[in-house]
Amino acid sequence: MVNKVLVRPAWVKPSIRALPMRTLRQARNVHSTAKETAKDNSIETTHFGSKTVAKSEKEKLVGSVFSNVASKYDIMNDVMSLGIHRLWKDHFINKLDAGKRPNAKEPLHFIDVAGGSGDIAFGLLDHAEHKFYDKESTMHVVDINPDMLKEGEKRAMNQGKYFNDPRVKFLVQNGETLDQIESNSKDVYTVSFGIRNFTNIQAGLNTAYRVLKPGGIFYCLEFSKVDNPLVDTVYQQWSKVLPVLGSVVANDYDSYQYLVESIQKFPEPERFQSMIEKAGFQSAGYEPLTFGVCAIHWGIKT
Repeated sequence: MVNKVLVRPAWVKPSIRALPMRTLRQARNVHSTAKETAKDNSIETTHFGSKTVAKSEKEKLVGSVFSNVASKYDIMNDVMSLGIHRLWKDHFINKLDAGKRPNAKEPLHFIDVAGGSGDIAFGLLDHAEHKFYDKESTMHVVDINPDMLKEGEKRAMNQGKYFNDPRVKFLVQNGETLDQIESNSKDVYTVSFGIRNFTNIQAGLNTAYRVLKPGGIFYCLEFSKVDNPLVDTVYQQWSKVLPVLGSVVANDYDSYQYLVESIQKFPEPERFQSMIEKAGFQSAGYEPLTFGVCAIHWGIKT
């Protein structure tokens, strides 16, 4: 049964370039090596789209994809979602409804993980300011990919807001460890269309739990599984077209092919909810959006 009731804490009322051939050859070689050594228990493997690769190699391969798409990240999302990602993100921010309330003594401390482009982070701060007149809450924008973070900084500079703002810090960090973020230091952890690219999703969830304060909220926006058979048929056909569009629009077939496959490999919503609970979160639930093409997931640290 889908839990659609959000239990809130007290405060809540990528120009794309073609993927370099050496990277493609690397992925194929890693795939072959992983298959040859799958029987060797000393070598742990995982998926890179539809390929099986050594866990130690996935981070490098995913990094190559996002370095390629960084400067056209919004176009990538527009192509993949027909522009609907903008509505999903607006709903994500409005549903969270986070900001320092007028009678609160302390500001909120946000962390947006895999948030290099800055759209979610800046949207959250804008919401807090416009609705609650909150100009005090802080934001850590973290991403494992420096190229993505540069795009976020460029966006902030172009908007004339949040650039060189002492409340906003951009930090290169692996979301599975966040080794520069203190435990029990954040009120809100958000991740949008990023957690499916983690090598170890459970480790990322465990780290989210670590860095949040008691009462803090984990809040995730990610592609999901379509729950309507007819819509799913159309969606699967659209998924086959996406890499072709990526080739035409951005001269980049392979990056789009990986991104489609990464969606297909992501856990179904019920399983992802159980992973959130395994990390220690309570009141975990999710809300499917657009027939389940996307979903918001959450959990509370008690």
